[in-house]
Amino acid sequence: MTTSSPPPPWYKQFWPWFLITIPALSMVLSITMMNFAINTTDSLVIDDYYKEGKGINLTLSKIQEARVRNIKTTLLVTPNSVSVDFISGTPETGEAIQLEFFHATLVDKDFQVLLTRDASGTYRGNINNDIQGKWKLSLHPYNQEWKVVKDISLPIAQSVDFNP
Repeated sequence: MTTSSPPPPWYKQFWPWFLITIPALSMVLSITMMNFAINTTDSLVIDDYYKEGKGINLTLSKIQEARVRNIKTTLLVTPNSVSVDFISGTPETGEAIQLEFFHATLVDKDFQVLLTRDASGTYRGNINNDIQGKWKLSLHPYNQEWKVVKDISLPIAQSVDFNP
């Protein structure tokens, strides 16, 4: 007759712990995902598509106006400054213009730079933000009669053509 030893208690066996871990892990992941969903904003989601569609038509008309005015510029962006030279279509009044930086994915990184004209006719401004990454740049005067838009990856070492 052989004597068999009693099985170890359940908490010393592998399978009960394995079966408990699966639902516990799924609950932790579910709570983490729910926390992300509640506490983060959907900055890339547009609520009113109709209004955005009308806005796109206005933007296209401003870009077309820049083409009619034959606006051609070169843009030089350094880590601390930006300069725009007009090749043709220079604003006659010499008023300041705005250059807006729109980050490709993060809305809270967007910023504007006011460019003022110096004695040589170059529009210059200072940058106080981190500019690494992909950006959509928009150049326009205060009255927003025209607009020039370009996608660019920064930093870049040389000047680039910035035309409508």
